[in-house]
Amino acid sequence: MPHSSRARSGAPRRRLSSTLLLSSTALFVVFSSPVAAQDATLPEVQVDGGAGSSLTVASEAQARAAIERTPGGAEVVSEQAWQDTRATTVKDMLDFVPGVFAQTKWGEDTRLSIRGSGIARNAHLRGIQLFQDGVIPLNTADGSGDFQEIDPTAYKYVEVFKGANGYQLGANALGGAINFVTPTGRDAPGVTVRMDAGSWDFFRLQSSAGGYQGAFDAFVTASALTAQGFRQHSAGDSIRASGNIGWRPTEAFETRFFFNANDIEQQIPGAVTKTAALTDPQAANPTNLKLDYQRNIQSVRLANKTTWVMSDNTKLELGLFGSDKDLNHPIFQILNYDYLTFGGFARVVDERLIGGYANRLTAGVTTAIGSTDAQRYASIGGNEGALTFFADEDATTTTFYAEDNFYLTKDFSLVGAFQYLTATRDREGFYKAATGSQDYNLFLPKGGFVWDLGGGAQLYGNISNSGEVPTFSELTNFASIILSNLKAQTATTYELGSRGRTEDFSWDVSLYRSNVQNELQCNATTVSGVCTVVNLGYTVHQGVEAGFGGTLWKGLWEKGPAPDKLWFNFAYTYSDFFFDNDPVWGNNQLPGIPPHYFRVELLYKHPSGFYAGPNVEWVPVPYYVDNANTLNTAAYALLNFRLGYDNGGPFSAYIDARNLFDTAYIATVSVTAVAAQNSALFEPGSGRAVYAGVRYTF
Repeated sequence: MPHSSRARSGAPRRRLSSTLLLSSTALFVVFSSPVAAQDATLPEVQVDGGAGSSLTVASEAQARAAIERTPGGAEVVSEQAWQDTRATTVKDMLDFVPGVFAQTKWGEDTRLSIRGSGIARNAHLRGIQLFQDGVIPLNTADGSGDFQEIDPTAYKYVEVFKGANGYQLGANALGGAINFVTPTGRDAPGVTVRMDAGSWDFFRLQSSAGGYQGAFDAFVTASALTAQGFRQHSAGDSIRASGNIGWRPTEAFETRFFFNANDIEQQIPGAVTKTAALTDPQAANPTNLKLDYQRNIQSVRLANKTTWVMSDNTKLELGLFGSDKDLNHPIFQILNYDYLTFGGFARVVDERLIGGYANRLTAGVTTAIGSTDAQRYASIGGNEGALTFFADEDATTTTFYAEDNFYLTKDFSLVGAFQYLTATRDREGFYKAATGSQDYNLFLPKGGFVWDLGGGAQLYGNISNSGEVPTFSELTNFASIILSNLKAQTATTYELGSRGRTEDFSWDVSLYRSNVQNELQCNATTVSGVCTVVNLGYTVHQGVEAGFGGTLWKGLWEKGPAPDKLWFNFAYTYSDFFFDNDPVWGNNQLPGIPPHYFRVELLYKHPSGFYAGPNVEWVPVPYYVDNANTLNTAAYALLNFRLGYDNGGPFSAYIDARNLFDTAYIATVSVTAVAAQNSALFEPGSGRAVYAGVRYTF
């Protein structure tokens, strides 16, 4: 169980008040009155037999209703947030979600962090669990993952669960979980064709088709993308496809089969020095050119999810998944990794009156088993040389969980939850790899409340625990090829927030503080950019997440029941992450994440479907790239503009202009323990670019 907060010596630091969160929670718990059975409001185990419904894939409205039962930061992001842009990355999809820091490195690869998760991970993903349709894990069984397999054109909405708020998915990492949800043949009938083109030889063709007949429905989407990229040696080509087939013989039973396939080839330009990033941002790292750095992926994922509404009170969900992923990764060595992952889950949702009180219980288990055939070869100009490493790496991660919403009144519920995580990491070494094993067991409780204030407003809070088991990348010490003896990273988080939505205004604001123990952090970086990871003692992640959207003006030129509008969209993330009296780093700031990150947009919307407006991305102060706090980035502001036409009909079009002033800036960084002025840790952002696209549905 994560450590509890305790006093430690040292200089006082900036802290959000955990006392405020605890006292606020206590205040709301003391008032309660029994809910008469006839007045109790039960959440939804509902069956809709209409043609546009699916039991296994929730509609966006159902997803929003579920989010409103969550006692912490969680959001549903509609495809309208990204569909009329050149959306190719997670950044394009989630840039206006406060608390999410996503910056493109090259191609579709992204540095993604929520509440400071995965700071030490300079490549790939750690600290956030990714899902497709709530059933297909996009991470491997040890928790690592990639972003290149995510195609924004394939999804109808995204669920973001920050911190320990994704219990119903079995998620338990510090950063939480993200669920990418695809349409079904029932809610997306017809054929859609989309084409996008623009700067740096970018071109994408995408098409989807869906429909239903009686008890059966099907949806499939595919896209092909090619781009030379802004930087030297950043060209990429990809083909992606996904879809699902559903069978619903009765109103209370549905089974659905999902698939996802990817073939991706991507060059890697690499990190450069700060000077190079700001004066010659298009240049690649010379080592990446010499050794022809690439990340190439071929993957196939299959899954099934079956939902059975057993009674008016109880719903059972069962699922199985499997994936085969081949990674060909020429970097400082040639990495040939074959990942085989399979597993399943079972979940029950029960809603009933208990002693006159409404109650909703969710309980389940999720398990993932993975085997990686890991081989590395010397790189001779990007070609395979002699074998340098060969091992079989096996990971098993199982999570048991339960979450209960108990309604003291029809508007106020207490939430209690726990997770029990058990995991193993085994390696059998065959060549220059040590055989070893690590076992982890974590009990992670949570308590909170949700208070409906009326008028679409909510207040929520929680005290929760999260746990994060090291991936094989953290456990591997590349210098000695041993399996490191790392502990699991754990955290206790205190959170208080509010969210709400009306026709003309929406908001989502959270204050949180995470006391982290054994944080997995970079201790030293080799010349090839690989970190040696260690456990820190205590660190603190605290901050503010504030998102607002609203109509500033109605009826500027078009009056009547459907007036034109000037819409304001604002997202601000404050991140204060620091070492807590560390014996080496003292109270230094944790590197890698800007303390302030703003996204602001003004968008004029006409009822005819025309829209236009500017948006700004702003990092007002630099942030450090090393634990020693000796080297930092540079502040920047980007002006963008988009316009287009989308009236909800079959045709839409857009123009998306980015970085209009052609500002040289640092998009993201790799982190290290102690940086030098010539350390190659900086990823330049893209220069001025213009993209356009059209879409038509038959």
